[in-house]
Amino acid sequence: MMKIEKPQTHSPIVLRYVQKELASFATDPVEGIQVTYDDSNITTIHATIDGPEGTPFEGGRFNVRLFLGREFPGMAPSAYFTTKIFHPNVDPKTGAICVNTLKKDWRPDLGVRHILIVIRCLMIEPNPESALNEEAGLLLQRDYDEYVVRAQLLTDIHARPPDAVVHNLVISSQIPSQRVELQQQLLLRDNTKTDKLIDEFTDKLIN
Repeated sequence: MMKIEKPQTHSPIVLRYVQKELASFATDPVEGIQVTYDDSNITTIHATIDGPEGTPFEGGRFNVRLFLGREFPGMAPSAYFTTKIFHPNVDPKTGAICVNTLKKDWRPDLGVRHILIVIRCLMIEPNPESALNEEAGLLLQRDYDEYVVRAQLLTDIHARPPDAVVHNLVISSQIPSQRVELQQQLLLRDNTKTDKLIDEFTDKLIN
């Protein structure tokens, strides 16, 4: 489960800086990234990132949340995917994102815009060497095709509109019963049963 961060108190100078940067998304938008925020609490920033073309996340829309701690911009924000995603650098339980920009490479002048661009780039170029999802990291290195199958499947389930799922989900015709049941659960968004079906389906597809 994603960690719940409490609203933080920042200096008026920092708050004005953040407000100005967030407002810039309206006048100078970033392709594939939309940002929303509450003026009464801009320490929590919500963003939607479109899955980049040519990746297993293409066609999906992924929600991301940034939490600006009390020491921001001296310290990097915390960043989480709130949409479930199969990615080496995203914790499968909490959605926490591991990227150097949020750690050792952070600089106070980078800002929210830079962070969100880096997160979208991470969807294009994962880094299995610093994996939070070890399974995804190993698959990416050892069996890229299988990694793509798993990542696309999770994208179809969690990041696509329900009416787009069936058209984009590629399932072997050799297992029609599993295909029909999985499609039904996708449309119903029954995540508990869907997770079990994903495992069963993946085993059958690979083996």
